[in-house]
Amino acid sequence: MDPETPIRELRFAAIDFESAGAARGRTDVPVQVGTAGWTPGSEPGDAFVSYLHSDHAVTWSARKVHGIGDEDLIGAPRLQELWPELKRRLGDAVVVAHGKGTEKRFLRAFPGHRFGPWVDTLLIARAAWPDAASHALSELCEQHDLTERVRRLVPDRRWHDALFDAAASLVLLQHLVDTLDLLDQPLAVFLRPDLSPWARQRR
Repeated sequence: MDPETPIRELRFAAIDFESAGAARGRTDVPVQVGTAGWTPGSEPGDAFVSYLHSDHAVTWSARKVHGIGDEDLIGAPRLQELWPELKRRLGDAVVVAHGKGTEKRFLRAFPGHRFGPWVDTLLIARAAWPDAASHALSELCEQHDLTERVRRLVPDRRWHDALFDAAASLVLLQHLVDTLDLLDQPLAVFLRPDLSPWARQRR
């Protein structure tokens, strides 16, 4: 994908994972995945969410955050079984996540998937609002009065639900594009955000 393509001509697909939680002697694994899509000029939509089979029990600390228990995972597909669905949704799209490290790590279940380029709304928010009190997704949405928009898009869900967080990252991205007048800017402005003002705030 050409980084000089104007943002208005692109399709974006956000993804979020919730996990079983880290425990001594084992690797963390995903237990829920959510995706949503957005094309500039429209509202985010094209929602998809699924629990995921896990060979590990959900830790108490993880369940306290996202509310997902082992009973929710009974009969759920393995992540690899969702390859056709995720390929359809993420392929040929700019992939969006808020703090993309976890999402990129879990997608390694599909070697050579070639999803991307990636836009990290955490980094973009730090560049746009370096002096914000918090750059957590929920805090940013509260600061910019976006939470109700997310709730309308994915009703009956809450923060730390994979679909809710994926939709929230797209609503935040849309807000950034609109308020900073970025529609005619190239994708490159998202791929290499200037974090120097935020870094100075951290000193």
